[in-house]
Amino acid sequence: MGFKERLKEKRSEAKLTQTELAKKVGVSDRTIQNYELGTRRPQNMEVAQKLAEALNTSVDSLLGTSGILVVQAQEKGGAKAARDIDVMVSVVTAAFAGGRLDDEALDGAMQALTKAYWIAKEKNKKYTPKKYLKDTPADK
Repeated sequence: MGFKERLKEKRSEAKLTQTELAKKVGVSDRTIQNYELGTRRPQNMEVAQKLAEALNTSVDSLLGTSGILVVQAQEKGGAKAARDIDVMVSVVTAAFAGGRLDDEALDGAMQALTKAYWIAKEKNKKYTPKKYLKDTPADK
């Protein structure tokens, strides 16, 4: 069960409409619709936390480990990083879908791969031409 299904289920259990949930969280109705359609996910942990509080659940049970990794990637590296992590998590999940790893081991594998992704991104910065690097306070 993915984020969109868990969100719909928790919202139904809480007997909230999409509009009521949107007001509690401080987002638009359309944002909640997009979450439930699966076209968007929370872009930061603050919104995820507000959703979890409004639905009387935890962020982990609402997003799942893979969802948390994607949201953290969005916060840290933007949309491209979130897409990269999402693809990586999907591949890892599919690779171990046969039941060879328990959930805890699968979560550990996903977290290790995510950490490796960020290490590789950091090391590869030295190969990026300076004109493509974002200005940092140290550059000024």
